[in-house]
Amino acid sequence: MQDMKVLVGFITTPEGEAALEAAIAEAKLRDARLVVVHSLVGGGRDEDQLPEYKKALDAVAARLEADGVDHEIRELVRGNAPGNDLLEFSRDEAVDLIVIGVRRRSPVGKLVLGSNAQDILLGADCPVLAVKPAKS
Repeated sequence: MQDMKVLVGFITTPEGEAALEAAIAEAKLRDARLVVVHSLVGGGRDEDQLPEYKKALDAVAARLEADGVDHEIRELVRGNAPGNDLLEFSRDEAVDLIVIGVRRRSPVGKLVLGSNAQDILLGADCPVLAVKPAKS
C-alpha cells in the first residue's frame, strides 16, 4: 500500500531522535513512505543552524536509503512555527500518521513557550503518535 505516508518532524534533540526511530518503524510496519520534514521559520537564527541541519538531514537520508525505506526529505521555510508547518503539510500531502517527540515540561514552560507537540496533537486531522526518548 504505497500511498500511505508517515510524517515526522526532524530536529536534532533526543526527542527528535526518538520520533525519527518510531517513524522509521511505523513506515516499515505500514509499508509507507516516510516524509522527514525540517521546519525553519527563516531569518537570522535559523540561518546559523542551516549547515548543521543539512549535514544531519544528509545522514538521515543516507541511513534511510541504506535501510531501504521509501522516503523523502523536505525542508520548509514558510515563516510558520514548526507545529503549524507540520499540520499544514500533513493536510496538503494527505499524511496518514504524524510521529512527534515529546518531553516533560513545567506548567510555566507550557504557558510561556507554547507547545508544538500540543498544537499537533490537538490540531491534526490524522492519528498522531507521540514518543518520548529513552531515559538516560
